Amino acid sequence: MGGETFRAARKQSGWTQAEAAARLGVSQTYVALLEKGRRRVPPKLARKAVRLFKLPAALLPLSGKELSNVTPSELARDLGRLGYPGFAYMKGARMKNPGEVLLAALARPQLDSRIAEALPWLLLNYPELDNTWLVTQARLLNVTNRLGFAVDLARRVCERNGETKTSRYRALSKLADSLRVGRLEAEDTFAQDSLTEAERDWLRVNRSADARAWHVLSDWRPELLPYSK
Repeated sequence: MGGETFRAARKQSGWTQAEAAARLGVSQTYVALLEKGRRRVPPKLARKAVRLFKLPAALLPLSGKELSNVTPSELARDLGRLGYPGFAYMKGARMKNPGEVLLAALARPQLDSRIAEALPWLLLNYPELDNTWLVTQARLLNVTNRLGFAVDLARRVCERNGETKTSRYRALSKLADSLRVGRLEAEDTFAQDSLTEAERDWLRVNRSADARAWHVLSDWRPELLPYSK
């Protein structure tokens, strides 16, 4: 979170610098320095500001944990904390940046189907993700094609619902275009690396056009996503 975002959120809330400072537990002088960019908004304060100003979860600071080390149980809790109905019963996790949760899931070699089906939902419900960061990290993690396929699944959900002129559809299309530039030629799965050769052969024939375009072996389709609307 930068100083300009902080200032805009504070003004949108209708608070003076002194009022925001009191609620955040810092001085008015410190708030002024943050808004002028003379001080970096520290992660702890950024998290508090997201809650206080009711900002999008995509502005939450990153946890700092290695994305490839996040466990399936952590992913399920993270998704539940972000509002995914399939894991709504799981409580106690601190809300994480949805982009971080998305990439942590895609970075796993083997992903439970209940988590895999949640990823298009995540994209649909948090369209304000930082595209530049997402694309860069996807390349570093070698999951560009997996992410591109998840984005297209979310876009197909929008199309099925007649939603092609909304801001989130435009955001998803823009992200898909950014990812397509770096699309890899190597064949991949949708975090299902344990597939047998027979299963891979079947998917090569029966996968969707989007899965084929992203060189992903998967039979996921919009109609199979229970909570994505």
